[in-house]
Amino acid sequence: MLTSLRIRDLATIADVTLELGEGLNVLTGETGAGKSMLVDALALLLGDRADRAAVRPGAAKAVVEGELSALPKSALTGLEQSGLDADDHLVIRREVTAEGRSRAWINGSPTTVGVLATLGATLVDLHGQHQTLQLLEPVEQRALLDAFGDALPAADAVAAAWRDLGVLRADRDALVARRDQAQRRADWLRHVVDEVDAARLKPGEDETLDRDINRLAQAGTLGDEARRLAEALDGDEASARTAVAAAERALNALERHDPDVGSWRELLDGAYAQLDELARLANQYAETIADEPARLAELERRRDLLFTLKRKHGPELAEVIATRDRARAELDLVDSAAFDLRALEARLDAATAALVGLGATLTARREAAASRLARDVTKLLPDLGLVGGRMTVALVPLTEVREHGAEEVTFLVQLNAGMEPRPLARVASGGELSRLMLALKVVLARQDAVPTLVFDEIDQGIGGEVGGRVGAALAQVATRHQVLVITHLPQIAARGDRHLRISKATRAGIATSDVARLHGEDRVMELARMLGGDGEAERALARALLGEGVSAR
Repeated sequence: MLTSLRIRDLATIADVTLELGEGLNVLTGETGAGKSMLVDALALLLGDRADRAAVRPGAAKAVVEGELSALPKSALTGLEQSGLDADDHLVIRREVTAEGRSRAWINGSPTTVGVLATLGATLVDLHGQHQTLQLLEPVEQRALLDAFGDALPAADAVAAAWRDLGVLRADRDALVARRDQAQRRADWLRHVVDEVDAARLKPGEDETLDRDINRLAQAGTLGDEARRLAEALDGDEASARTAVAAAERALNALERHDPDVGSWRELLDGAYAQLDELARLANQYAETIADEPARLAELERRRDLLFTLKRKHGPELAEVIATRDRARAELDLVDSAAFDLRALEARLDAATAALVGLGATLTARREAAASRLARDVTKLLPDLGLVGGRMTVALVPLTEVREHGAEEVTFLVQLNAGMEPRPLARVASGGELSRLMLALKVVLARQDAVPTLVFDEIDQGIGGEVGGRVGAALAQVATRHQVLVITHLPQIAARGDRHLRISKATRAGIATSDVARLHGEDRVMELARMLGGDGEAERALARALLGEGVSAR
């Protein structure tokens, strides 16, 4: 429940605070006094779009702050999901700067406008002319019917099943597309696999081939150089071994005179050993290396094959192998797709059957609710000045179950005797729509979990006795909800449990709106003004209206 609403520097409002209570709260005032601005302020608090033009001239920012208590479970859950303190008292604050920047807080913690809007939808149901016009939309009519028939969980289940079915259909379509593509490429894919498989490739084989071919191509030169190396190490003349022998003799001579140099002998022995090993390897290499024209030709043909494969499927040998593997996987898809598709189709059939079943459950709930809703609303219409009015709810079957069920929901009304029921948009005026919305709210009051309902322009196009009936209907709704109504009809205002008057004056050259709570004679005078004057006759009638309002409660 909204307990207070403070507004600073918003349009014509400098600084006002509305203290609200349970039951029916009425706001009255002269045309242009700023009544609807209070609704705009409340909409801003609940996440509506911020407009810097709404900031009062000369002010740095506009501020709207609301206090709420006795929060519904849905609001507490929303607070917890948003990581905010969830207690039974809530303070929401919204600021809009003259530059157009907007900020919001919930219980002192910064929050986003999106969170504000989501939370606000669980706290306040705002009905101005725009919201009433939403009644013309099939989506709104469907939502109202589902709320009345306790069918929202069934509707959510249908929507979830429809989304799941959509995912399966997308998976099936993607698999079919991949399979069809693979089928179109099957001949080429088989050629790639066969061609690469026939080559029996080994990773890194091309690098080994290059080395082997280079060695065979230079066999003569390599053999000659190896033999020259062996001769240089261990030949008869001027070889490395001869030099080491001379070094050994010199070391012996040194050691005779200085035994300490004897430790060098280990190094000399190591040189002997290494020269021997190197000479052995050189001789071995020279013996094994030989011209092999046939082997060279074979290796060159292999290299040419690898070059061709890399040019076609490469550019590297690893990529050739990867291309073969991808082609094989695509071919496997052609073979396995039929099995996978059969499995997917089975899942699709099961999901479709589940959706149909859930749709049938939802349809049954809607059919039961449609007749009851039409009956209950129709009963209220004469009391709201729509004598002879009748509402029906049409359920038009669809060819298949869709996201929102197996039927379209359409509200039809007959506002004059003898006329055929027609869609709301084709027969209802603004005032009639407002009363139809009120009738629906009266009927839906038991199902509506939103604690606060706000009505602006609910009395459009009505007056006299009908106005009194509308007031009675609002009072009935107010037995289950906090109701805030902006009205120009004294018949409605007299029903209020709390009466607030909006007035406007000029201060410092700027129009300024004020709010005052009315009691006793002040309230009588306001009702007299709304009746057309301040004479004794109007005051007497005002007192009579107030007496009727009290007795009705």
